[in-house]
Amino acid sequence: MKQQQVKNWTCEDSAELYGIRNWGAGYFDLNENGEVSVLTEGPNGESHSVSLMEIARGATERGLGMPLLLRIENLLDAQIARINESFARAIEGCGYGNVFRGVFPIKVNQQCQVIEEIASAGRRFNHGLEAGSKAELIAALSILDNTESLIVCNGYKDEEFINLGLQAQRLGVQVFFVVETPSEVETIIRCAEREQVRPNIGARVKLASKVGGYWNATSGDRSIFGLGSNDLIAMVDQLRSHDMLDCLKLLHYHLGSQVPNIRDIRTGVLEACRYYADLVEEGAPMGYLDLGGGLAVDYDGTKSNYTHSKNYSLDEYCVDVVEAIMGTLDSEDVAHPVIITESGRATVAYSSVLLFDVLDTTRFEPVELEHTKISEGDHQMLLNLQDAVRNITPKNLQESYNDALYYRDEVRSLYLHGQVSLRERANAENLFLQGAQEIRALLDEAEEVPADLEALPEVLSDIYYANVSVFQSIPDMWAIDQVFPLLPIHRLDEAPTRSAIIADITCDCDGKIDRFIGREKEQKTLPLHELKDGEDYILGTFLVGAYQETLGDLHNLFGDTNVVSVRIQEDGSIDFSREIHGDSISDVLSYVEYQPKALFERFRRLAERAVKQGLITAAQRKQILHTYTASMSGYTYFEK
Repeated sequence: MKQQQVKNWTCEDSAELYGIRNWGAGYFDLNENGEVSVLTEGPNGESHSVSLMEIARGATERGLGMPLLLRIENLLDAQIARINESFARAIEGCGYGNVFRGVFPIKVNQQCQVIEEIASAGRRFNHGLEAGSKAELIAALSILDNTESLIVCNGYKDEEFINLGLQAQRLGVQVFFVVETPSEVETIIRCAEREQVRPNIGARVKLASKVGGYWNATSGDRSIFGLGSNDLIAMVDQLRSHDMLDCLKLLHYHLGSQVPNIRDIRTGVLEACRYYADLVEEGAPMGYLDLGGGLAVDYDGTKSNYTHSKNYSLDEYCVDVVEAIMGTLDSEDVAHPVIITESGRATVAYSSVLLFDVLDTTRFEPVELEHTKISEGDHQMLLNLQDAVRNITPKNLQESYNDALYYRDEVRSLYLHGQVSLRERANAENLFLQGAQEIRALLDEAEEVPADLEALPEVLSDIYYANVSVFQSIPDMWAIDQVFPLLPIHRLDEAPTRSAIIADITCDCDGKIDRFIGREKEQKTLPLHELKDGEDYILGTFLVGAYQETLGDLHNLFGDTNVVSVRIQEDGSIDFSREIHGDSISDVLSYVEYQPKALFERFRRLAERAVKQGLITAAQRKQILHTYTASMSGYTYFEK
């Protein structure tokens, strides 16, 4: 970055650099102090901007240190309202003859705090839940107390699952059993006849339509879920033979949880409506069309049909869905169904932010070495390297780099065979880094960068060591190369003068973040600030509310992080409404079948044996055991 840019840097420059207004959906911005702020709106239209640093400080003062998962309840409420109100506008504007009923798939974020908030915020919209297992159904039945809301049951269902749903129907709960495989039809019929309850049955159909994006395996002929057209007809005939065709009320399909292209969404709706109309013609009453998930989150802010983005707005999505349904069903003189979507990702992604501090850095720059200078008596390859670095000019960047790289590698080979000393090798590494940094600086002024040098800034970028586990808190970054917005949450009125990748604190080379959102495309490094002595440097990973908490694992036995839920009140004050302390070392050990009491007893015997052997005193044993038990109850992450 040029010196003039650094000198005149403003918050506006940071906003553009990190793209916060592109991916933030109006929920995040920068304040005048150079801090990321969350933007909320009160019931009377009043708006508030609250600093995430202020929230982080408040959490730390309450004993909840980094890393910290921050849940912002206002954003969850707002997103539920946005989805429902957008569909309401589309329905009214298009003259649609029915209503919208959203359901939230519990699997997207199963945390009790989240599901309770969705049930509460969604009550006025009759927003329901989707359950894909018995455990999720039990949670849904206990938390969702609005009988106008729907509970849609997907996934494989045994008799216990079905019986539970049938008993809930007796209580007035609107439970729908979506048939995923042909064998489920017989099970539902058998249970319903035994319990003498008329079930609400749905059918999941396999669409031939294929979509772009990472999650497209849920559509097409090879989808592991859903019925083909032949299975669908067999199901209709089977229900008719048991006088239960009147129970078939819902058609469901699922294109994937993140569909980036609006054309794919429209194509899927059109195909599904053909199935819907034909089921009505077969004599099924129908009445509900469940479009599944697919409403995407624009993680990178590019507004494109790229995997981590979307090329449509929420309003456009709703209008296209409504128009596509009307266009097909009106031509068949079929009544408009209740529209259901399972937009889990779009509902919860914005409401969670992962905050973590930076512990240390590694720079790929020359290091001052005392008593280690190059002399005429050093190996010729080292002297050649010195000459190559001295002769760097703007006109010979590629040649100079090639020479420096060659001589550095020759010195490494000589060291391996014992022909140069450790100090000579250290000098070679220093010289190479010096030359590489000089070349990198000159590249900024070059009109054309040689192809072989394009990656040099990445090769020389810093490593920032973060107090977080990628595997535990943002597993999709590691597992499927998901890109999340990541940036400092403070010091954004200063120019970031370093370029870095992020390494977590697990002992794993995959525990890193090296793909970042750029101004126009993905970047392999992230602009960051130099660390200041005695000051924390806090980074935030945004839009992590979908899937990350449940999918996280215990790699290196790093457990759940601290969690705090906040609500921004009408006067702009922060209510720390709920808090959960992260896993202790004792907790995570018990998860993998260690018994903390048994571990302590073994360690106690080890310490007692050391006393008997004269290695330590009894008083020292007491201190050692105190340290052991204190560690056992401590946080699994780095503590200051």
